[in-house]
Amino acid sequence: MRVIGLMSGTSYDAIEAAAADLALDGDALLLRPLGHLSVPYPDGLRDDIAAALPPAHTTTRAVCALDTGIGQAFAGAAGRALRDLCAGTADLVVSHGQTMHHWVEDGTVRGTLQLGRPAWIAEATGLPVVSDLRSRDVAAGGQGAPLVALTDALLLSGLPGTPAALNLGGIANITVLAPGAEPLAFDTGPANALLDAAVRHFTDGAAAYDEDGRRAGAGQVSPELLRVLLADPYYRRPAPKTTGKEHFHLPYLRRALDTVPVPSTADVLATLTRLTAVTVADACRAHGVTRLVVSGGGTRNPVLMRMLAEELPGVPLGPSDDLGLSSAAKEALAFAVLGFLTAHGLPGALPSGTGARHATVLGSITPGRTPLRLPEPAARPPRLLRILR
Repeated sequence: MRVIGLMSGTSYDAIEAAAADLALDGDALLLRPLGHLSVPYPDGLRDDIAAALPPAHTTTRAVCALDTGIGQAFAGAAGRALRDLCAGTADLVVSHGQTMHHWVEDGTVRGTLQLGRPAWIAEATGLPVVSDLRSRDVAAGGQGAPLVALTDALLLSGLPGTPAALNLGGIANITVLAPGAEPLAFDTGPANALLDAAVRHFTDGAAAYDEDGRRAGAGQVSPELLRVLLADPYYRRPAPKTTGKEHFHLPYLRRALDTVPVPSTADVLATLTRLTAVTVADACRAHGVTRLVVSGGGTRNPVLMRMLAEELPGVPLGPSDDLGLSSAAKEALAFAVLGFLTAHGLPGALPSGTGARHATVLGSITPGRTPLRLPEPAARPPRLLRILR
């Protein structure tokens, strides 16, 4: 089955599209990557997303307009992927959409909202679309995240020791595969969320992120600010747990800076980069991680990667590319995998990673231009992921 996966994370800078040929072969899921492309959001739409994200107030009209605008943008990305990556032929599109709110109260996820109406994708491509992948896990008592955990666990299967997969997006999440134990997955805290918010704030919107970590690299970590940030109770909560920009946003950072003023922008950014490295390393040490496989936008920040290595001496650290899965495409491919599993009647969430009462088949299916025909349900879920060249 040829599947296109679409993903936009908490940094909401672009839609990542990846395509793959997928098949089940006994206990193995075979994945042949067909390529990846990144489609930036139009500036106006990106501004509208930013204006509606928590802790901002919004209106149902704005939410409706975003649902349409994001859906149309995803449809455009799907059309490009269909043409440029798949030579015009595919079987399924899987759309994560854009997370606008992840509703967490006292550690329990009450609901989750991803915008980007799948009808626009189905209409533009003529293909069936799997979307709304988080809600079913939430309904089963889970966190609805991290949903990349299943792909991570399949990818890490067979590696020695206690390997872990780390994704550095707006939020950092980790999947740990310890011998003889169920996979464990959770959000460790912010990766780029506070960094991006700080850069936009201190540059009055002239820059959206710390390119190549240059600003942070020119600064010094403030031990006092780092201590205040690390006092957040989130870091001491047990897994499974999830978080997002509902928690880690600019007002959150400004409150910390009111407590510990740091006059240098570079020092603030250096401290925020170290915060990510420390919280990821703490999570790795707590679970005895012996190898860290990294993906996501944060891998392009050499200062962050250097700090991670400093915090985890003796733990080999490298990109998921080393295992055959592009670090830039991994999340989009992970959602392609989830949609493939849904089409085959297989669960896509790991209860040990999300905290759900039981594993569930994820998502809703929007038919394409022709009658919907699903494959025969698979007899059993895969236990490992094999990347084909």
